[in-house]
Amino acid sequence: MDHTPRTILVTGATGGIGRAVCLRLAEGGATLLLAARDAARLQSLCAELPALGPAGHGWISVDMTLDASVQQFADALSERHVILDGVVLMPPQDPPTADALPSSEKWREVLQNSFVGPLALLKAAIGAMQPDLTQGRRCKIVIVSGISSAQVLGHYASSNVIRCAWLAEAKTLAFALGERGIHVNTLSLGGTLTPGYAASLEKRAANAGVSYAQRLAEETANVPLRKYGTPQDVAGAVDGLLSAFTDHMTGHNVLHDGGFTRAY
Repeated sequence: MDHTPRTILVTGATGGIGRAVCLRLAEGGATLLLAARDAARLQSLCAELPALGPAGHGWISVDMTLDASVQQFADALSERHVILDGVVLMPPQDPPTADALPSSEKWREVLQNSFVGPLALLKAAIGAMQPDLTQGRRCKIVIVSGISSAQVLGHYASSNVIRCAWLAEAKTLAFALGERGIHVNTLSLGGTLTPGYAASLEKRAANAGVSYAQRLAEETANVPLRKYGTPQDVAGAVDGLLSAFTDHMTGHNVLHDGGFTRAY
């Protein structure tokens, strides 16, 4: 069994969930390659994370919605001779919308930003993987999605489509890459109390003249666990999907929603 430190690419690294994932993985001994748009925030996060090796963590600035930026990212991977053991892909999400029939122009924008661009980045990352089954070296991909991948939500019309597309792509890649020892699973999130969502919830509570706790209780009344997840909860799930726990799992969609989804 190969016990060399893992090198993991995390996209969306500077966001609320991304930061929690990076901290969890770094504390577990992984070497991280961080990716997001803001170079200054990436550099700052790299400096904050604990690192076991002398080289520390790395970062590459990338905008997944732009083909040219994704190509520059792919070139940087090659130039640095990066070998990846895992990828945490968090594709950009389209804002909530109930428009079930957006214009063709809007659909092209949504598909480019939330699927085509991120998939091109994932393709480059897969090219940097070198699994070795004789040494027990498997590579893991976690694609972070949402519960509309399994249950239609009326106010997430475009996301209903995009997130299902990611599930289908993960299944396709699971078949295509499984023999090489590359695992592809998706993590579909329900309500998650990121700093941004918590601020939004606090504002809605103030507008309604109720306390934050009361508003949170109202919003989570239809969640069996009566709570939203936290970025740290998500980080734990991502860590598990990157671990030996999934050595016999691929093409699987894990719901992380407190039991909200009713479908079998």
